[in-house]
Amino acid sequence: MKSDRLLSILLLLQTRGRVPARELAERLEVSVRTIYRDVEALSASGVPVYAERGRHGGIELLAGFRTDVTGLTADESRALFVLAAQGAHAALGLDSALGSALRKVMAALPAPHRPAAEVTSRRILVDATRWKSGPQQAVDLDVLQDAVFADRRLRLRYRHSGEREPRTYTVDPYGLVAKAGVWYLVADRRARPRLFRAERIGSARVLDEPVRRRPGVELADAWEVLRRQVEERPGGLEVTVLVHRDRLDMFQRMHASALAGPPDGDGTGEWVTARLTFGSLRAVRQLLAFSDRVRVLWPPQARRELREAAASVVELYGREGDGGGDGESGEGGGGENGGGR
Repeated sequence: MKSDRLLSILLLLQTRGRVPARELAERLEVSVRTIYRDVEALSASGVPVYAERGRHGGIELLAGFRTDVTGLTADESRALFVLAAQGAHAALGLDSALGSALRKVMAALPAPHRPAAEVTSRRILVDATRWKSGPQQAVDLDVLQDAVFADRRLRLRYRHSGEREPRTYTVDPYGLVAKAGVWYLVADRRARPRLFRAERIGSARVLDEPVRRRPGVELADAWEVLRRQVEERPGGLEVTVLVHRDRLDMFQRMHASALAGPPDGDGTGEWVTARLTFGSLRAVRQLLAFSDRVRVLWPPQARRELREAAASVVELYGREGDGGGDGESGEGGGGENGGGR
């Protein structure tokens, strides 16, 4: 609706200052001509707004003008109180600020919308942490935040997965991303996007040098590139398996990122066919967690890898014997029940 669009323009200008007409048009999904007509409508209604053409031009409110109108609808009011997990705010040191902000928003809401917003805050809870994710290592985000907000470069000591010794990097940060309860630093290194898991950063130091981000690239842009690199990694080993139906739900949860598509089955058979892509042959060993409830059909090297892994486990426990090799139980254990029979 035009009234909603006019209010959106007003709030964007109030927040951002001068904004190019083309950017407003893209954000609101209308033509530039429509934006200029909306600006004329705002001006006619008494809003001190003006447009400047040219390379550095844009649409802007008169300096010092502010409006206290919220213009929130009932659904928008409720949406503000459906917030992400509290842990995200705690990690950023914003727990108390969040509570204070919500109290202020509640007081500013139109009276008819307050009951619905209050009920929403009590009835909807979003927890972004995965089930059984295990204890999370404490992450100090203070230095990373300082660099992000001050637009300064960072010197990191970072340990990659599978490596014992950390490496040193100088990076240009775009921002921080919380993904399923895990914090990541998104930054450029030598003008290429990189992803750094915050809990693997041994130390971080803000440098005096200003950040050198690529022109026109925002945090969301860099994150999208990195996300696709992780989720759409080319190559790998394609594996076809049979999954017993009583383990199908767990199998799909544990291997969701590797599945090439929904498992095949008519809903009546005991076994279901699934196809996965693993990054390496050794990664196929993850399927051993399902014991005899997952059977690899193809390729032969995957079957051989699992056979060798299973044989090594049998050999390990066969060497130790029934007593586990610790002398506490089994033959000659000497415990309560260790005497002659």
